[in-house]
Amino acid sequence: MDQNNSYIKKLFYEKKFSELIHFIENQIKDKSSRHLNILGVTRLLYEKNKDSFQLALSDFKLSYLKEKHSEIGLEAFINYINASVDYYDLLNQTRSFKDHETFFNETLELYNEVKKKISYNSKLFYALARVYKRLNKFEETSHHYNLLYKNKDLNLTGVTSWVFFNNYLKNWRQQDYFYYSKLLNNYSKKYPTEELTPVLANKNHKIKIGFLSADILRRHSITNFLKTILLNYDKDKFEIYLFLNHPKIFDDETTQDFKKLVSKYFYIDCLNDIEVINLVRNENIDIMFDLMGLTSSHRTSLFKNRLAPVQITWLGYCNTTGLNEMDYLIADPNLIYPEEEKYYAENIIYMPNIWSCHSGFSFKPNTHNPPCLKNNFITFGSFNNFAKINKDVVYTWSKVLQNIKGSKLILKSSVRVRTSELKKMFQEYGVLNSVVFLENEASFERHLNLYNEIDIALDTFPYNGVTTSFEALWMGVPVITMRGYNFNSRCGESIIKNTKIDYLIASNKSEYVQKAIYLANNIKELLKIRKKLFNTVLSTPLFDTKSFAKEFEDTLINIFKK
Repeated sequence: MDQNNSYIKKLFYEKKFSELIHFIENQIKDKSSRHLNILGVTRLLYEKNKDSFQLALSDFKLSYLKEKHSEIGLEAFINYINASVDYYDLLNQTRSFKDHETFFNETLELYNEVKKKISYNSKLFYALARVYKRLNKFEETSHHYNLLYKNKDLNLTGVTSWVFFNNYLKNWRQQDYFYYSKLLNNYSKKYPTEELTPVLANKNHKIKIGFLSADILRRHSITNFLKTILLNYDKDKFEIYLFLNHPKIFDDETTQDFKKLVSKYFYIDCLNDIEVINLVRNENIDIMFDLMGLTSSHRTSLFKNRLAPVQITWLGYCNTTGLNEMDYLIADPNLIYPEEEKYYAENIIYMPNIWSCHSGFSFKPNTHNPPCLKNNFITFGSFNNFAKINKDVVYTWSKVLQNIKGSKLILKSSVRVRTSELKKMFQEYGVLNSVVFLENEASFERHLNLYNEIDIALDTFPYNGVTTSFEALWMGVPVITMRGYNFNSRCGESIIKNTKIDYLIASNKSEYVQKAIYLANNIKELLKIRKKLFNTVLSTPLFDTKSFAKEFEDTLINIFKK
């Protein structure tokens, strides 16, 4: 047995994973819990596809069941949870899900057994937080990060996730949000200066701009706004570089289109931090944009070590990054008030009207008439990520449905997620039969055409929709939103203010419900608003790409001169 274990260790450290899998499967007849756990880990190190995930999950589960009360059994269970999450993400990404609803049922059943024996375990809590995130249970997600924080067990991933998920909840003021985001400075690694290429400003006559993102693919929402710049920038003044933080194998039509619009592009997902820092610095980038912020694919450590003389956060994350080295954040006067600037780590760049401008679509809506004229009932809708639909949102939308006889609410998430928790909440208010859940559309054209079935769009809060609001307004559908208390909760307000239809902005939940009821009961007023959108919205700052690109360029030139 000792000889076998020594041989297993040797193969593992030599990374001979195929040989190791074959040896454990065929040479060890009575596999221990430890053997099964190693086998599962090795399968996922060797390759990550559906077959390897299914086999590894079986190995981890058997390992746990063999020694439920041992340290190796707990380790196997934690590996089982993490592998389940990774497998879930793979299925989601490849659109090969058969059943979202029951995917984590067994994981949570096993946890109910484990938690009776364990009061605290940091690795277990990290793994559970990942599960609750996929289940859209952000209060539970935040609860586990709170416990990790209290026990001083947070790491960089934990801090960024904890801060990020509180965008979905109302339990943090911006002051608190800012305080905890500053923790990133303590957890982000600083690399030795001698390992890094010096930061140098470009001496050429053109300003070199870099955009770093993991989302230049699958028509991701940020691409609609980034394209405004890439299609309209002055090539005599600027060179633009893309730093793509996704595997090249994920490239699609969106990626190919964007690569044609820039001077150079680089894939950085397989490079470590030092390699990326030196790559960017060797290209002498003058102004580097972070388009991810604290989202799941973030590379905050890169910006902590300074990629360029000027660093700016924009688009991908509507709040402060907390990093001392992030120089600027792009906003507008509706999003951050002067007296609130102290709660953002960055200096605030105020665009004159709107912080981002949508590049628009190749077609325009053909009518401003609401579908209620033919349906004889009002249809509300929200195509926001279901993660943004919290208990307060469900309560408010349910009040609207309760007061509008025969009304419907169409919901479609921008990403594929479970719906069971949402259905339970709507059921509690007795309106589930009035709610229609649609599958995420593979065809973008069909997705846009669904707005033709919506009379009035309803925004989420405190985490507002952005791309979905721009889409609805482009299609002539008014969006009712609510005033917020920081950047991410005021996005809807800023968007609507730029349409000059301030009636659509509510101050609180009660007013939100009243405005929805009024428009549903006053079709003439609804027609008036829809007609105004139909006639004017494309000429507003929301879609005036030429003006925005010029304002954006002027802003960068002024920063560069400083």
